[in-house]
Amino acid sequence: MATTYAEIYDLFLIQIKDWKLVQLYATSPTDFATYLKGFLILAVPSFSDFCSQSLARNDTTVTFTETLTDVNKEILSLLMVEKWLEKEIQDIRQMALHVQDKDFKTYSEAQNLKEKSEYLSMTREKISQKITEQAWLNNNWESWHNGIFYT
Repeated sequence: MATTYAEIYDLFLIQIKDWKLVQLYATSPTDFATYLKGFLILAVPSFSDFCSQSLARNDTTVTFTETLTDVNKEILSLLMVEKWLEKEIQDIRQMALHVQDKDFKTYSEAQNLKEKSEYLSMTREKISQKITEQAWLNNNWESWHNGIFYT
């Protein structure tokens, strides 16, 4: 059975906390799925060249054409987290909050942005490590001879 988008969304959602997503789901599950699909579409190209499985999608059935391994699902969900974090960091409203108590708010916003940026860097490192591990595990080592790959 092909992997559904919802399986990836579930893995994504257990890694983040976003009250706006909870509210969107409560008001419109359809809009919620459409919103998350955007992150999934952004995530797939970052992994498709390295994935051992096809990441072809069928938007009509809301599934991938293959049944993805748990590791590949995890990597896709982490890539969705990366794209979500990028959106959070680039949210201009977060940077415009210093209107009230300037000294406190400016420091708080700068610190918040710094923490989010560091978390994004750690997430990217984790993703890179997982993709590298998968590439090594799925490599055809039979073509390796004395440090040279033969095709």
